[in-house]
Amino acid sequence: MKTRKEDNQTSPMEFLLLGMRNMPTLQIPLFLLSLIIYLVIVIGNILIVVLVVSEQHLHTPMYTFLGTLSFLETWYSSTILPRLLASFLTGDRTISAHGCMAQFYFFSSFVATECYLLGAMSYDQYLAICQPLLYASLMTWKICLQLVAASWLVGMLVSATVTAFLSQINFCGHKTIDHFCDFTPLLELSCSDTSVVTLVSFIVSFLSILFPFLFTLVSYVCITAAILRISSNMGRQKTFSTCFSHLIVVTIFYITLLLAYLLPRTALLKQLNKAFFFLYTVLTPLVNLFIYILRNKEVREALRK
Repeated sequence: MKTRKEDNQTSPMEFLLLGMRNMPTLQIPLFLLSLIIYLVIVIGNILIVVLVVSEQHLHTPMYTFLGTLSFLETWYSSTILPRLLASFLTGDRTISAHGCMAQFYFFSSFVATECYLLGAMSYDQYLAICQPLLYASLMTWKICLQLVAASWLVGMLVSATVTAFLSQINFCGHKTIDHFCDFTPLLELSCSDTSVVTLVSFIVSFLSILFPFLFTLVSYVCITAAILRISSNMGRQKTFSTCFSHLIVVTIFYITLLLAYLLPRTALLKQLNKAFFFLYTVLTPLVNLFIYILRNKEVREALRK
């Protein structure tokens, strides 16, 4: 009955984002927590971008990728958290159909871009460790900028493709979305044939998630083999420390991504699924920020200056 009453408050061109509605006593603490997390993510990542741009000794391909990742995660968080904060304050959880599609487009494009960017960063690590004598010729500024630009371009194109197909289907029924405007929740609200958009999404997911993941995995297999061939323990530890931060970021990103999308969407697992989405969309950028600040000596030295 309560769901029906809430559904009647939405127009035919609106969706209802449920969010944390079943925790009314925690709305203010959740608002404050989300606000603090968002401010830390935005300020911290902007600080890293400023450091990479302003510090001459950080003008290398590795830190160019890091600055791009920080810039990306600022926008990545901004597609979800401001809308969530507004709903905590106003209690208005409705979102227009166009707003929902825009949220899905930007979020999915940033996810795809991050997958490709992490793959490019793993290639940079592979060249630095496995091909050190050829690194300067294989990872030039031109190639670095081309990889960054290609990551953004492909991410936006694959997301635009799925969004275009998704916007053509008809939505009916309760029109309530458990967390935010994502592909699976929107598909569950469809009352038309979704076979084409499902096939397109599968192809796009392979190209934008699975392919970069496999590329990153192969890169780190080669990196691990190269590290194990180093004779001294000190040399192995020093070499491994250069790629440890990126390895942790990649591991956290893909584990939370896979758990968020592969966990069955059953009634018993709904709250756990929501928790993984929160980890994937909110806490992962925060954790990545602290990993790069705390684990990277050159970034810490630039911060001290």
